Amino acid sequence: MSIENLSREKLLELFNEELRNFSTETIMFHQNVAEKLGLNSTDHKCLDIILQNYPMTAGKLAEMTGFTTGAVTGVIDRLEKASYVYRDKDPNDRRRVIIHVNLEKVEKEILPVFTSFSQSIRELFEKYNDQEIKFLFDFLVRSRAILREESKKLR
Repeated sequence: MSIENLSREKLLELFNEELRNFSTETIMFHQNVAEKLGLNSTDHKCLDIILQNYPMTAGKLAEMTGFTTGAVTGVIDRLEKASYVYRDKDPNDRRRVIIHVNLEKVEKEILPVFTSFSQSIRELFEKYNDQEIKFLFDFLVRSRAILREESKKLR
């Protein structure tokens, strides 16, 4: 289907449909990754947050996800049972728990799962110039901010 001669309204409608489809495909991809790793999708994505922010406290994970501290405790329990993370007491505050990552296990089990995906995305980006990539980056950053705000509204 050519989109060249479509009205703005029709373009926005089609774009919204593609965003919806993209969201669904993303969720299904990560569900498949989670299953391959022996995790549920929530735990998998929480592990991703931990990987981007470790070491971190359980409270910080709760804050970043919007989950209750009880729900986060369950997530950390399951990730610890799967040996992806481990807990340590905060040396400055014994009430706080610091979450650390088992990097050896992550490198051995998680990184290989994303090898094909990473290669395919790299090949896709070869089709775009730097200005287009900057535009896509801006769109993603702004879209993510909207998602974060809309999630807060739902809570």
